[in-house]
Amino acid sequence: MNRGLFITGTDTGVGKTIVTAAIAVRLRQEGVNVGVMKPVSTGCVRRREGLVSEDAEFLAKAADVPGPLEDISPLRLAEPLAPTVAAARARIELDLAPVWAAWRRLRRAHQIMLVEGIGGLLCPVTPKECVADLAKAFGLPLVVVARSGLGTINHTALTVEAARARGLRVAGVIINRYHHDTPDLAEMTNPDEIHRVTGVDVLGLVPDDPATSFREGVLGEDVLAAARQLALGNALR
Repeated sequence: MNRGLFITGTDTGVGKTIVTAAIAVRLRQEGVNVGVMKPVSTGCVRRREGLVSEDAEFLAKAADVPGPLEDISPLRLAEPLAPTVAAARARIELDLAPVWAAWRRLRRAHQIMLVEGIGGLLCPVTPKECVADLAKAFGLPLVVVARSGLGTINHTALTVEAARARGLRVAGVIINRYHHDTPDLAEMTNPDEIHRVTGVDVLGLVPDDPATSFREGVLGEDVLAAARQLALGNALR
């Protein structure tokens, strides 16, 4: 039995990596042996050892895992584009075999796995498969990271509907970059309306925390405090 979560988002740049990392820190602090994975990464940086996913580095630091980054992100592409486009431009034929080999190693090594998708649920990963297909193959419940402001109800409902159409279990929604101190009317009403429209629980609100620095690999205390309050119990069953 696979145990863990597949974290997707309503869009690119919604903050999936920050939320995934915050959940990893929370579980690790609770004494859980947690593993992390971002199967496909684009926009990778070129270093002496080759292409490196900075998202994978951030997740590895949060989970405090010593394993190779190649397992955490087996497929890495340089340009910040959809994987199919980045691969075509690099004249690379995408093969998911390294993803499944790494997945088998990681799930044997950890109690719980957090797998972060790329882009949104219908982002193409190969010419024939999208992120939703990956999520189904991993067999993990889905957590949707959503924006906090105006427009997020539609984006979230579309993502939930697409997930259900593909037989995915949606465990919950996490609203990211929420302005707790100065929420506008849309932010104040969106969580309840998302729950009403989709029937999916909102697991929590993660704040817009200026102390969080992706570049420095730091999660702010407000983000970590919010992660400790996330209602993950049912999602991880």
